Amino acid sequence: MDFIWYIMAGVGVGLAVGITGVGGGSLMTPLLLMFGFPPHIAIGTDLLYAGIAKSTGVVMHAKRGNVNWRIMGAMAAGSLPASFVTVWALSQFEHPEHYQHLLTGTLGLMLIITAIVIVFRKHIHRFLKFNINERQGSTAIFLCGLVLGIFVTLTSVGAGALGTAMMMLLFPAMQARNVVGTDLAHAVPLTLVAGIGHVFLGNIDYNLLAGLLLGSIPAIYIGTKVASFVPNKVLQPVLATALASFGVKYLFF
Repeated sequence: MDFIWYIMAGVGVGLAVGITGVGGGSLMTPLLLMFGFPPHIAIGTDLLYAGIAKSTGVVMHAKRGNVNWRIMGAMAAGSLPASFVTVWALSQFEHPEHYQHLLTGTLGLMLIITAIVIVFRKHIHRFLKFNINERQGSTAIFLCGLVLGIFVTLTSVGAGALGTAMMMLLFPAMQARNVVGTDLAHAVPLTLVAGIGHVFLGNIDYNLLAGLLLGSIPAIYIGTKVASFVPNKVLQPVLATALASFGVKYLFF
C-alpha cells in the first residue's frame, strides 16, 4: 500500500512540475517529510530521483541546440566539486541524526528563497541588470555553481529555480529556451553526483525511488501537455506560498 502512495506522490509532483515549471525538489522533499521520512532519506532519495527523471529532458534540449555548454561547464566546474566536498563533510558525522538539524534548517532557507524567486523573478531581473563581459560572466557563474553545489546537496532544492534565476540575471541576452536547456543540463549531473554521494552515505530508500519515478515521469509529460489550459499565473503564487510556509516551518520550528 505504501508503494501506491509513493507513485501517487510522484504523479502529483510530476503534474505540478509539468504545468508550472517549479522545480521538483522544492515540492518533493517537503512532501516526503510530510510522509514521515527522515530528512536525510527524503533529500538523498529526491536527489537521485531528480537526476534520473530529468535526464531525458537534457537529451531533448541538446538535440534542439538549447544548451550553452560553455556556461553549463563553468557552472558545473563550481558545483560538482562543491557537492563532493559537502558529501565528504556529511560523512564525517557518526550518524545521520547528527546532521538532521543542518539539513532541515538549510532546507527551510532554500524553500523561502525559491518561493521569492518564483513570485518576483521578473522584478528581480528588471532591477538587477548586470553589465559584465564574457570572462566576468564565466567567473560569476562558476561562483554561483559553488553555492548551488553546497545547498543542492544539503537540501535537493535550488538546482532548477535558483539556477535559472542566476543565469537570467548574469546573461540577460540569453533566450528563454537556452536558459532552461542550460540549467537542466547542469542540474542533471549535479543532482546525480549529489544523489550518488547520498547513496554512499546510506541515505536512499530504493522502494520510494522506484515509486516516485513510476508516477512522475508520465505525469510530467501530461502536465506539459495541459499547461496551456491551466492558469499558471494563479498556480505559481499558490505553490510559492506553500513553499514559503514549509520554509518557515523547517527554518524556525
